[in-house]
Amino acid sequence: MALLSFVGRLLFVSVFVISAYQEFSEFGVDGGSAAKALKPKFDILSKHVATHTGFQVPHVEMKHLVLGALIMKGLGSILFVFGSSLGAVILVLHQAVATPVLYDFYNYDVDKKEFAQLFIKFAQSLALLGALLFFIGMKNSMLKRSPLKKKAHKIKIV
Repeated sequence: MALLSFVGRLLFVSVFVISAYQEFSEFGVDGGSAAKALKPKFDILSKHVATHTGFQVPHVEMKHLVLGALIMKGLGSILFVFGSSLGAVILVLHQAVATPVLYDFYNYDVDKKEFAQLFIKFAQSLALLGALLFFIGMKNSMLKRSPLKKKAHKIKIV
């Protein structure tokens, strides 16, 4: 059963590892295509935050955001494969931050082709987030279970 669990975790993180490898191989000096794709989405998010909260999002280099995502995916994946809740928490943080920024279906009309494509990817990302939360919950519930203790038999001397 332990081997099956390990293989399942390995297959699960393959999504993050393949994504991180692709971003790493294209990273270059400027952050690669991931940074170029992230820039307009991050700008729109910054405008939404400024409009609705009045808080001005500080300027951030896109290559630094991509590098942070790479580190979170890599470290989280390695820890998660070996059954660490910390790895799952790192991946949860990555998914919680990256999902609404990358898959911004809410910025498109329902009739647009982009809306459907982004919404499907958003839903898939939410499924990954849900699986990670399930893992953390199961891990915590297993730790809280108290092991069955055998009662010691008392010897009566008459």
